[in-house]
Amino acid sequence: MPNPLYESEIHARLREQARRFAKKEIAPNAHAWEEAGIFPRDLLPKLAAAGIMGVGYPEAVGGGGGDLSHVLAVAEELVVHGESVGTVVGSGSHGIALPPIIRGGTPAQIDRFVRPVMAGQKISALAITEPSGGSDVASLQTRAVRDGDHYVIDGDKTFITSGTRADVVTVAVRTGGEGHGGISMIVVEKGTPGFTVGKKLEKMGWWASDTAELRFENCRVPAANLIGEENAGFLAIMMNFATERLMLAGNCVAIAELAHRKAIEYAKERAAFGKSLSGFQVVRHKLADMASKLAAARALTNEVVQRHTQGEQVASLAAMAKNVATDMVTEVCDQAVQIHGGYGYMREYVVERLYRDARLYPIGGGTREIMNEIISKFEGY
Repeated sequence: MPNPLYESEIHARLREQARRFAKKEIAPNAHAWEEAGIFPRDLLPKLAAAGIMGVGYPEAVGGGGGDLSHVLAVAEELVVHGESVGTVVGSGSHGIALPPIIRGGTPAQIDRFVRPVMAGQKISALAITEPSGGSDVASLQTRAVRDGDHYVIDGDKTFITSGTRADVVTVAVRTGGEGHGGISMIVVEKGTPGFTVGKKLEKMGWWASDTAELRFENCRVPAANLIGEENAGFLAIMMNFATERLMLAGNCVAIAELAHRKAIEYAKERAAFGKSLSGFQVVRHKLADMASKLAAARALTNEVVQRHTQGEQVASLAAMAKNVATDMVTEVCDQAVQIHGGYGYMREYVVERLYRDARLYPIGGGTREIMNEIISKFEGY
């Protein structure tokens, strides 16, 4: 739903472009791709050809220009009209994998790792989380030891979006001592000896988006793949987090928008006791509450995104937006299922899938509890 307070004619054109693509290329296949647990790789060059893949990335690196507000506008249309959160999330994994390279990489690294992804020729992933811990990034254990012109990497990563078929993986490793000061970012390419996919993970939601465990065993990576300075990777991760959390908040708004629309559609069509469900005040009030909470979460997310694009430091506000949006999408999807009754529990109905998809958001990108710690720290509690 475009918002004239925050969006321009460019946003409107991008929304229309994404809407057409979603209706033609994603929606007809959404259920099949979700059930199969993966979307076809050839969707990516189609996204690139449609000018969608590079939205929000500088033209100098092969992108199409724009900022985070344009990315979220496009993502919302893809979710609402494509009806497959997993496909949109999986095809957008470059949104967290490439920014560290774009900000800190050399021209040669950008040519090798960024441009092919922008063109839909390669898949990229970000590998930070480890089996031993998620939100505590400063304690990561995957080790990279310098050996001449290479780094030798040993360790494991988990919950990696697009991990089963990523060609380019931006990996957080420990090159120095304990704590945040010893972390670096390095790119590992598919086919590098010692780099393997441990296994594909089976998830509650986001089925069309593949997720994997990654393993590094005596994995020799050229030192030229180091992004920026050694032991300076923690800052790159932190810079990524505000954007990622706002992207997740935007996802929540899009999912809730779709769930609300499906609930309205069903309430108008389904009859009970001689009239449509929407003829009952209790159902209309459920829909009204859903719309109100959705509007509030959208407004907060839009405001924080605008501040972020203007260069304001928004770590605390991004955490607030994520929590508000995740609480909202959880409730809206729950109520959408309730309105559908028994059919809401059936996999053939979109709201069943959205209910499962929504459960990730209070966890991914930093748990709800970690968000509250961030807010507490910045607010001085």
